[in-house]
Amino acid sequence: MKRHNGHMAAQLDEILENFDFLDDWEDRYRYVIELGKTLPEFPDEARTEENKVRGCVSQVWLTRTVEPDASGAPVISYKGDSDAHIVRGLVAIVLAVFSGRTAREIIETDIDALFDRIGLREHLTPQRSNGLKAMVERIRSDARMALTAA
Repeated sequence: MKRHNGHMAAQLDEILENFDFLDDWEDRYRYVIELGKTLPEFPDEARTEENKVRGCVSQVWLTRTVEPDASGAPVISYKGDSDAHIVRGLVAIVLAVFSGRTAREIIETDIDALFDRIGLREHLTPQRSNGLKAMVERIRSDARMALTAA
């Protein structure tokens, strides 16, 4: 994964370091919940059916903006929210990975390797894992559409 000067990549590095530092899953869960609290305020008018992510048991909303970078490649930025604390933290992690990256980078990112590294998958309930997959699929499908449109 390429490093960016944007603060998102630094934030991701910080998240990974903190996960490496926390051995105990209780602490990691608390950290995921803390991450959820760092998400910017999500506007009520964006809590629409269209922005809702299908396949999540809790309610999850994602909004996106697509802007070309200097070379004209589509860069996709996200805002997100959930009505469940832990899921909101998962949204924060997913956005730290994907938001502000080019559509091509989004498609090429091996998110499963990252989730394995922080041990996320084996500690989530199947429903939460499916919700996580649904979020990632939604973002990947946005990236594919942005590439097609470009």
